[in-house]
Amino acid sequence: MCRRIQADRPVPVLMLTARIDETDVLVGLGVGADDYLTKPFRMRELVARVAALLRRVDRAAELAGRQALELGDLRLDAAARRLWRGEDEVRLTPTEFDLLVCLAATPGVVVSRERLMADVWGWPGASGTRTVDSHIKGLRAKVGADRIRTVHGVGYSLETGSPE
Repeated sequence: MCRRIQADRPVPVLMLTARIDETDVLVGLGVGADDYLTKPFRMRELVARVAALLRRVDRAAELAGRQALELGDLRLDAAARRLWRGEDEVRLTPTEFDLLVCLAATPGVVVSRERLMADVWGWPGASGTRTVDSHIKGLRAKVGADRIRTVHGVGYSLETGSPE
């Protein structure tokens, strides 16, 4: 269902479910969910997560005036929310795209998980979550594992050189 919803246009998706196994979370995020919340949940947390998704949509509108960015064999058009690797277009989930834009803003610079949580998900002060790691895994599969460098215990950086 998530893939079908996002086939025509990228829309933010929050999965609200009773399934709590790590595998279920990874599958949910892997098929395009931007966030995943399990029952029972606190209403204020749900409202905060929806607000964060809406902030991300607003941030995407701000990107509309920016030029396409060339990073080695990657070409990122933030205004059109499109990515190409060489001649091939790469389909990203809305969260993967926002994550890539955040990393691409400072190529080669390590961005902490906490900074990514604040900038991409709108969760300042968040820590101890594997949300960033799960989305990085999906992003690596699409842009190339060698393009995103892990700095253990710190965060991630987008490498600008073409893969060898």
